[in-house]
Amino acid sequence: MADIASVILLAIVLVILIIPGALMILWFWKDRNQKRHAVLRNYPLIGRVRYFLENIGPELRQYLFTEDDTGKPFSRKDYLHIVMPAKYKKRLEGFGSKRDFDQPGYYIKNTMFPKLKEELSIDHEPKVDTKIYHIDKENLFARKEHRQAQKVSPYLLGKEHEIVIGPETENPFHVRGLIGMAGMSYGALGERAITALSIGLGRAGGTWMNTGEGGLSSYHLKGNVDLVLQIGPGLYGVRTPDGEMSWEQLKKKATIDQIKAFELKLAQGAKTRGGHLEAEKVTEEIARDRGIVPYQSNDSPNRFQQFSDVHGLLDFVEQIREVTEKPVGIKIVVGQEKDVYQLAEAMKETGKKPDFISVDGGEGGTGATFQELTDSVGLPIKSAIPILHNALVQAGVRERVKIIASGKLFTPDRIAFALALGADLVQVARAFMITTGCIMAQVCHTNHCPVGVATTDPKLQRGLDIEEKSYRVTNYVISIREGLYNIAAAAGIESPTQLREKHVAYKDLYDVVYENHLMTNK
Repeated sequence: MADIASVILLAIVLVILIIPGALMILWFWKDRNQKRHAVLRNYPLIGRVRYFLENIGPELRQYLFTEDDTGKPFSRKDYLHIVMPAKYKKRLEGFGSKRDFDQPGYYIKNTMFPKLKEELSIDHEPKVDTKIYHIDKENLFARKEHRQAQKVSPYLLGKEHEIVIGPETENPFHVRGLIGMAGMSYGALGERAITALSIGLGRAGGTWMNTGEGGLSSYHLKGNVDLVLQIGPGLYGVRTPDGEMSWEQLKKKATIDQIKAFELKLAQGAKTRGGHLEAEKVTEEIARDRGIVPYQSNDSPNRFQQFSDVHGLLDFVEQIREVTEKPVGIKIVVGQEKDVYQLAEAMKETGKKPDFISVDGGEGGTGATFQELTDSVGLPIKSAIPILHNALVQAGVRERVKIIASGKLFTPDRIAFALALGADLVQVARAFMITTGCIMAQVCHTNHCPVGVATTDPKLQRGLDIEEKSYRVTNYVISIREGLYNIAAAAGIESPTQLREKHVAYKDLYDVVYENHLMTNK
């Protein structure tokens, strides 16, 4: 017995004193003799504390030191405005708004006599089978909750207010919900995230899923959701082995019923550089879907080689529409206004047009881009929409082209402002990432996403439960549609599709309230 006790005591001494002591001596010697870090060279061991605190600084700020409404790119308040509807299907708040009403901003102008619920043009059928969490008990250290099945209204647009994209095409795209998912590629996101999004959106109905420039994968098809197939300058999924446009591949994709439209991606809010995918994200499956070499870092060009002006663009759009017999749109970021007006004028002169234009604000997100581009290139969405809308109106082509807006439009009021300023539809991306578990670790480009969303690593993806997250996707999009009808009722209109500039006011720093956005630029 004494011998066993002695062995145990020796083991404890080794674990507590000798091994840590040896490691500290080794680290001291290594730190003192290395030449890269002056702090460690002058202060061995102690200097390591600095780098430790630096590494955990983002997490400390996010959870302990940053105020609820000051975090970037999404504040804690923003994050909860997505998570609460997704998990609990709740948007209720008590006591009062946390908004700073002394700061400039947009406001919805309510009417003295709002619409009653029964006066709103809502299609409540078919009911959606979802699962929603309910909190039973909550204290400082634990939360007891359960999930229960529930039938909910889909809050679809009344038939008379549905949006039709490409009514002149052989296969018009009918949209009954105003919010869809913006482009996020398989590769940028893992297959579990893409699958959960497809199933969740398909269950909600009335919405769509943009494939992103990575093209179509089998995971996009899982939920039987309507798809918009995005084609970027890299032509992923519709390219020949030499990287040229494959019209045969395009025609093959067009036969898939779930694909309702095609979109040429000229630019994205935070990524006017073209797409980028790290080598470890390019699995054999992703490489096969895209038509590229596996396990090699891949960059798409920052513009199409097939055209270099608006007339060439419109010719390419017409050619794709002729081959696919489905609506074709373009995705842009508004920068130089003359480009937008030249596009509108070319549409007027030639009669050629995209069926829709997706306009992304400079505040839009990305999996990977350079700081100088994400911070300073591209106009914010609330400035971009009126420019595009007015250019199309001035050219007399606005009624023929739908506008789909994106760029941090993740709550009903933000979406309402976009609709009032000229958008027909809205799409979001990062909010849907959050519904699938994203904690904003901001390592999307590294393949090391800790919650398995923006990674193709099987070990990390294991943490993402497809069934669980798919219901959160469903709850979020339905809850946001419901919120839009709350705003419509307050504004005295029967549908959010009727929101116009007259329903929006802008207050500046001097407490001057402008009737609409455009007056701030006069």
